[in-house]
Amino acid sequence: MKTPFAKKTEVEKKWYLLDVKDAVLGRIATKIANQLRGKNKTIFTPNVDTGDFVIVVNAEKVRLTGKKLDDKVYYHHSGYIGGIKAETARARMKGNPEKIIRDAVWGMLPKNRLGRAMIKKLKVYKGAEHPHSAQKPQVLQ
Repeated sequence: MKTPFAKKTEVEKKWYLLDVKDAVLGRIATKIANQLRGKNKTIFTPNVDTGDFVIVVNAEKVRLTGKKLDDKVYYHHSGYIGGIKAETARARMKGNPEKIIRDAVWGMLPKNRLGRAMIKKLKVYKGAEHPHSAQKPQVLQ
C-alpha cells in the first residue's frame, strides 16, 4: 500500500463563507487555519497547499474573552531605533478589526513560502457584504 501525496495540480479548491458574529476569536481562528491548510481533507500533504479559500464576514463583531480587549497588546517595529509601536485589542477593533482575525490565523500557519500562499486565500471583511458572490461560497458552520 502506497501513501498518496497530493500534487498542486490535482487539488480542488473550494470557497467557504464564515460569519464570525459573536464567535470567540481563538476558536474561530483555529477553524479558519485548518481550512486554509487543508487539514480537513483526506489528501492533506504538509508540503503542498491543499487548503480552500475562506471568506470571513462581520469581523467587527468577533469576541475576545476575559479582559483581553484591554490587556492584549499588538506590537510592530518599523526597523528604526525606538520604532516600536503598540496598540491594544480595543483600539485595533475600533480601527481595523480585519487585522485581528488575520493576525490570529497567521499565528497558526507555517512561517514560510507555503504559509504566505495560504494566508492570501483568507478574505476578511468588516461588515456582512463581500465581493465574492461569483465564486458561490458554501456556508461553513
